[in-house]
Amino acid sequence: MQTVADIMTTEVITVKRETTVRELAEIFKEHPIGSLPVVDDGGAPTGIVTESDLIEQGRSLHIPTVISLFDWVIPLGGEKSLQRDLQRITAQNVGEIYSRELVCIAPDAPVSTAADLMSSRRLNSLPVLQEGKLVGIVSRIDIIRSLINR
Repeated sequence: MQTVADIMTTEVITVKRETTVRELAEIFKEHPIGSLPVVDDGGAPTGIVTESDLIEQGRSLHIPTVISLFDWVIPLGGEKSLQRDLQRITAQNVGEIYSRELVCIAPDAPVSTAADLMSSRRLNSLPVLQEGKLVGIVSRIDIIRSLINR
């Protein structure tokens, strides 16, 4: 049975919260990857940032429909949604756009478990952690390659 350790990439490119959006764009341009782990100063993963997070910078701002009730103006899409969209569009660094929800996998997990996680959570990659330390990353293309090399 093939494990995540058998197919993962061990030379992981990471970014920090302070990495600028411009630097992030350069990394995505130079490397054929779609997501990067975000790490703290000690190298511990704190989240993940994707090309999709970066693309949000270029999209139009959707002004929500509002209703007026007496002297109040109430956005139907929710004020927090508008605030989040504004923050993403005007972000200057990774800390303002990355996802703090980090789904990880262990190196000794079966490849099928990684595939199940990616499929059910609609993820493109999974950081590989061993004893809380980032030891690799496994992506969809790694799983596809493992199918070819069977």
